[in-house]
Amino acid sequence: QVQLVESGGGLVQAGGSLRLSCAASGRPFSWSVMGWFRQAPGKEREFVAAVSWSGGGVRYANSVLGRFTISRDNAKNTVYLQMNSLKPEDTADYFCAVGRVVADREDLYDYWGQGTQVTVSS
Repeated sequence: QVQLVESGGGLVQAGGSLRLSCAASGRPFSWSVMGWFRQAPGKEREFVAAVSWSGGGVRYANSVLGRFTISRDNAKNTVYLQMNSLKPEDTADYFCAVGRVVADREDLYDYWGQGTQVTVSS
């Protein structure tokens, strides 16, 4: 079984930054694609970013391109999401997930964390 624990969420003003972390356990982390998704109040969950096992393949949603950076440290079994220039519309619960390919489809991700809340005030 895979366990994913997100951390790093919180309240930040627009234009500020946060770094989310997701610690994984239960399977060889270095073999897994890792992704971040988010769900705003009253909205569907949406893709944010994903990274390949080597870190060399990444994909971003257009809404965060140029502001967010996904990275991973396989020695620490951790994936990160650096979020800069945050906007009120980035307010959401953020979830990390273990996937099969670097993709924006939820059905290609098999394990999910419980989420961490990010609130961006205007």
